[in-house]
Amino acid sequence: MQLQPKHVQPVVMAGIMAFIMTAFITWLNLGWRPDFLVLWARAFVVAWPVASLAAFVASPIAPKVTQAIIRRLNRLP
Repeated sequence: MQLQPKHVQPVVMAGIMAFIMTAFITWLNLGWRPDFLVLWARAFVVAWPVASLAAFVASPIAPKVTQAIIRRLNRLP
């Protein structure tokens, strides 16, 4: 099987989002501590695979939900 963008893109997107979110949440919960980078890295290593799985699950659902929202919003006066 040859990799295609639909296989790689969710993993890349999840990695970027997990990187940003784990940094923010780690900082929010703990502040700037001497071991911040270690704690952040640990959270990121756990979050990235979970986020990747979530992205694969959400990717077929998100366009349908988006279209439903757009249809409803466009019907508003």
